[in-house]
Amino acid sequence: MLAITGCVAIATLFMGSTLLTPLYTLYQRKFGFSELVLTLVYGAYLVGNLVALLALGRISDQVGRRLITLTALAAATVTTVLFIGAGGTYSLFCARALSGFAIGLGSSSVAAWLAEAYGPTKADRATQATVGSNMTGLAVGALVAGCLAQYAAPPLLLPFLAYFPLLGVSTLLAFWAPETVKHPKRRIGQLSLRPRIGVPRAIRRPFIGAAATAFAVFSLAGFYFALVPSILRDNLHVTNIAVGGAIVFEFGISGLATSIATRMLKSRQAQILGLALLLPSLILLVLAQAQASLLLVLCGAVLSGAGAALGFRGSLQIVNEVAPADQRAEVISSYLAVTYLSNSLPIIGIGVLSSFTSSFIAMIVFAALIAVVVSANLVAAVFAPPLEPLRALATRSRALAHSDTPVRCAESCPRQP
Repeated sequence: MLAITGCVAIATLFMGSTLLTPLYTLYQRKFGFSELVLTLVYGAYLVGNLVALLALGRISDQVGRRLITLTALAAATVTTVLFIGAGGTYSLFCARALSGFAIGLGSSSVAAWLAEAYGPTKADRATQATVGSNMTGLAVGALVAGCLAQYAAPPLLLPFLAYFPLLGVSTLLAFWAPETVKHPKRRIGQLSLRPRIGVPRAIRRPFIGAAATAFAVFSLAGFYFALVPSILRDNLHVTNIAVGGAIVFEFGISGLATSIATRMLKSRQAQILGLALLLPSLILLVLAQAQASLLLVLCGAVLSGAGAALGFRGSLQIVNEVAPADQRAEVISSYLAVTYLSNSLPIIGIGVLSSFTSSFIAMIVFAALIAVVVSANLVAAVFAPPLEPLRALATRSRALAHSDTPVRCAESCPRQP
């Protein structure tokens, strides 16, 4: 029951993120804003993400997973209402920022909820469920919005109306799901709301590797979610909105299928394979724009989705495996902060650079940057030490830091002369 609830909640939240992807060009035509403003609207998502993660990233460790998940779903519902009533660019900024808040708040809570539902011995299954649900939501959201906007009317209303029933189902499931935090706090005075996302020193090395993988994966994903519809319209002269949604759907379904087919891979193996697939994905993306080829865009989406799913799954699983139990949401929030930064900032950079040069040159710079990160991280991952001892070391370090009992020297300690 809890696993189903977590999967549905993650899929629902991330579906709300890509509902907007095929609609950006419609909003751009309706409100008359530039490509740069489009990337800034997309990047407003980051503001909400960081508010949620920095201020409330570990609050589900204190008050429980259920309450925070319900709050995130409520925020997603308000976001949908704001998009329906959007009367200008300012409204889109506000709605997009609140969407980022809902997903930032809910994703860390639900990811920790799933990890606890499966238990430490099945961390790989929890990660697979998280990644699969994420990819499903991203894929379905874009496809549904694209088809409804192209073939039904009104195009800026029906996609959001279709989203409401799923929000209701997710809310009911979360309400009845069991709480996994043993002693949730219920008084405001008991809560520690000081912004704190952090990583224990003992696990920083694998965390940095996982975060670098996440940077590459989510930068590439952000390109598809924000800019592919515009590229189809401006460079390939494809005006059918459903095609943009279908390409994002292809990206997500490729990732989902890859995640299922490679479920037996260990975390480090998945990370390495995902990084290896990202390099040809970037090449295809550049060639597709240079040749104005829809076929290359489609091939690139398949390869990019597969690489992104493997990189996301491998890096998140590494974080789940090494994170101490009492800091899980805090460590996952640190990881998610990286994913949200990388999902937005490079896209804004593309928009700024495009305004001074051209979209193609901006694309080449973007691809080169991601390729450098991928190559360096691939080498580091291949030669990284094993993960198994690190979680125990992090847990022991945490226990010693909070213990008043002096540590006795074992027989193996050097004796004082």
